[in-house]
Amino acid sequence: MLDQPWRPVPHWAAAMWGAFYAIFSVYAFSKHGEFLFIDLANLVVHEGGHLLFGWFGPTLGIWGGTLLQWLVPFLLAIYFFFQRQTAAFVFCTFFFFENWLYTATYMADARSMSLPLVTVGDPDFAEHDWNTIFSNLGILAYDTKIAAVIRLLGWIGMLASVAWLIKSALTATPAVEEGRTI
Repeated sequence: MLDQPWRPVPHWAAAMWGAFYAIFSVYAFSKHGEFLFIDLANLVVHEGGHLLFGWFGPTLGIWGGTLLQWLVPFLLAIYFFFQRQTAAFVFCTFFFFENWLYTATYMADARSMSLPLVTVGDPDFAEHDWNTIFSNLGILAYDTKIAAVIRLLGWIGMLASVAWLIKSALTATPAVEEGRTI
């Protein structure tokens, strides 16, 4: 299956996707780690992860929010990778790494716990995931440093996925540009 060629992306489509990713990236960068509109979807998946992984005990339950939040776009990216669908693979990969920005903001808040918490259970028992995780690991004092690394890796992944899309489009054959696939 891996010897199959990727579905080509015409230059015009790559340009439109590139514009979308550029606009979104400027928007995300201008927010300086604040909540982005896409994070509403990420939040729903995150909270669902607590419920899903909570069946396997409290440790996986607390990690489950971030696990599912990262797994959904990652598994979709794997699916599109095997389908060799270039634009869909890049979209899922881009938003997999965008989730790292969201996670980094939450991680950086582990000591101060100033972000409002959302829970699917009793709000009186809401806990800060990353305060609990970092405390249990004995690394709470490094929350902002860890978050900075995660944020940087998120940006690198987002930019690399767009760069790969552009490279793929630039190496497309002329038949693709005319709307025909090979």
